[in-house]
Amino acid sequence: MRRLGITALVIVGLLLVSTAVNAAMERAEKSAVPAYGERVPVGGGVLNVYRSGGEGQPIVLLSGLGTPAPGLDFAPLVRELGGFDVLVVEGLGYGYSDMDGPPRSNENISTELHDVLARLQVRQPYVLAGHSIAGFYMLDYANRYRAEVSAVVGIDATIPKPGDGQVPEPEPGFSVERALAFTGMVRAVTFVAPGLLDPDSDAYTDDELHRMRLMMSWNFGNPAVADETARIANNAAALRDVTYPDDLPVLAFIADESDDSTATKLSSAENLLANVDRHEIVPLQGHHYLHWTQSRRMAEEIRTFLGSGGG
Repeated sequence: MRRLGITALVIVGLLLVSTAVNAAMERAEKSAVPAYGERVPVGGGVLNVYRSGGEGQPIVLLSGLGTPAPGLDFAPLVRELGGFDVLVVEGLGYGYSDMDGPPRSNENISTELHDVLARLQVRQPYVLAGHSIAGFYMLDYANRYRAEVSAVVGIDATIPKPGDGQVPEPEPGFSVERALAFTGMVRAVTFVAPGLLDPDSDAYTDDELHRMRLMMSWNFGNPAVADETARIANNAAALRDVTYPDDLPVLAFIADESDDSTATKLSSAENLLANVDRHEIVPLQGHHYLHWTQSRRMAEEIRTFLGSGGG
């Protein structure tokens, strides 16, 4: 028992030291590394928006679940979309936005996105383009604000699965992910094995990779993303039987990972878009994060689909 007690004290002491060192390093990093984008206050908090500055048609990019730095994660695609007015909107819990806020329901996320685009006076109608879980929010947004959206582009976007019955509201609880970040464990992993968390791509600069590692340790497991994760079933349930408006063009990129999941995703996309007058489903070789490796092809397809070179 005595040995166990000593071991426990040593572990607690190491965790306290690691937590203090992690906090000090995070403060130093945030003061030394310049932030990108513009922080814009909305009803739920403050959102960060990176804008490319192009003079063409606006394209609003929304990230997948838990992406620590969307403004950097989308960098290869933003570069390929030169000429367009590309905005990467970082929701609460992402990038340089606030790390907490109201419940991460479809309605709240759509309202915050609408408010930030209105505050920035983004020219309408704009294109919504989103990765993974952003498929939920684009579907919700396009039905709430149809007149403001000219087209939707899904990047291996998540499609709500049909189902029945009520889904209980998630209850707050202990977050293992936040504990790992708070105590410096995530920082340790990014230091010892940086390639483990880096994008599997050669389309990023060394500086972008370095900053993404830093922001992973800052933002991992934050309260807003934890709540969003817990609400996936609720948000899916809220979109049962919801489809895109018939007259809204939709371009859907599907990650072809050469396994059975590809056929399932293609079928789901066809079912979702069956009513849409103009839609295209484009399978691309690659994993879920298609914009890491297929940004050039995606930009070409987007330009063709929109009938625009960005001007």
